[in-house]
Amino acid sequence: MTVNRKEAFSIQILQLVDAGLVWLSLMLASWLRQPLRQLAGQAPTEAAGLEQMTWVLFVAIPFTPLVLEFFRFYRRQRTKSTISSVTQLLRALLVMGLALGMIALFARPLEGEHFGASRLILAIGSGIAFALLFVRDRALTHYLRNRKVRDGMKERIILAGSPQEIESFESEIEEETMEGWLVVDRFDMEERSVDDLYHVLKQHSVERVIFAAGDTSFERISRAIEACELQGVEAWIGASFIRTQIARPTFDLVGDQPMLVLRSTPELSWELAMKSALDRIGALLLIIATSPLWVFAWMGIKMSSPGAPAFFPQKRAGRYGKPFKMWKFRTMVPDAEALLDKIKAEHGNEMGGPVFKLQRDPRIFPFGAFLRKVSIDELPQLLNVVTGDMSLVGPRPLPLYEVEAFEKSAHRRRLSVKPGITCEWQAGGRNRISSFEEWVRMDLEYIDNWSFWLDLKILVKTIPAVLFGKGAA
Repeated sequence: MTVNRKEAFSIQILQLVDAGLVWLSLMLASWLRQPLRQLAGQAPTEAAGLEQMTWVLFVAIPFTPLVLEFFRFYRRQRTKSTISSVTQLLRALLVMGLALGMIALFARPLEGEHFGASRLILAIGSGIAFALLFVRDRALTHYLRNRKVRDGMKERIILAGSPQEIESFESEIEEETMEGWLVVDRFDMEERSVDDLYHVLKQHSVERVIFAAGDTSFERISRAIEACELQGVEAWIGASFIRTQIARPTFDLVGDQPMLVLRSTPELSWELAMKSALDRIGALLLIIATSPLWVFAWMGIKMSSPGAPAFFPQKRAGRYGKPFKMWKFRTMVPDAEALLDKIKAEHGNEMGGPVFKLQRDPRIFPFGAFLRKVSIDELPQLLNVVTGDMSLVGPRPLPLYEVEAFEKSAHRRRLSVKPGITCEWQAGGRNRISSFEEWVRMDLEYIDNWSFWLDLKILVKTIPAVLFGKGAA
């Protein structure tokens, strides 16, 4: 669910408050450690507290609010139930606890005798953080539910448009939003003049005019906006007359020209920057870590299928269909592409649609089948990730001839993002999917719901899929 700028700003304020509460929790935990040890009958230690594990502060304080946001802790604050609050908190703190626990485990050689103190501080701090965050959340919810906004404190609004459009607009706005408004006039754009709007703006000290005027001429709306502009009143223009099923409307500038942008792909953000950094750094580290497997695959291919290169390049469709050369370890006989039509005629196609797939493709030599089963054949695609043609996570790139055979233009929307080495269907079911429509549906669902956390989730799910060869050919 998207949020408006005012709500986004409120969420950021709450995240800063919660980051402060996490810091306070860890400080209290460090201070309470020794008294609690004494109550438990243990001798006090000279081991230092939080100053010996400042890494916890650098991880817990900024990332806890982000994990809370991932679990939608800051959404629907006024109507959220206590059970939802507890569930979201427990999930977020469990994730942070596991992350900090793993870091603490790796940091054990560095901390030495202070390792036990670190675990105790983390345990106490988690409990205090849960209590403080829960109290803050419930207190805010209680305040919002019981707040009675006096008319003098409400935002003074004019709704402009035809009577039918205004009625339809009001019926779609949540009661929680309407409670903060004092609608001083419902301005009929067809029957009343712009001069009348000037008068109403001045008479009622209006703060904002919302135009729900899809059937009103642009010339009349432009003059009404000019009236708002001259008096410094915000003008909000409903774009519901543009019917979109997927694209999200935003505003941007081309030079000095304002533009309404309808975007159906992830918008430029810090999350996309983090995805790009994860791709480049992660791919480089994986290339280094898997280098022995590269040598193993190269030698095995050369011995099992001599006479052709160990690497196999193929033209694939990248973002928006732009061709690029994708690399794999060769797992088929040297003339595999020339034999494709013959294989289709003799063995058919197990995948519906333009994509060819055969579980037991006779062009694959035995060692190549092993490389495919353990996904070693995909490793050279890490080079494509480093060069920016691919991502670690994204829709799988298809050969150009398969893209050209798309029967539905909607299928091309899977090309609107950078292709990836792994994706939702590979991580979950991998090659068990036999319907191209289902494949596309999962890719489009990934695009429409993309987040940095979703990429991390898919990467984590890919690990057991690769290790245990789930559904691999």
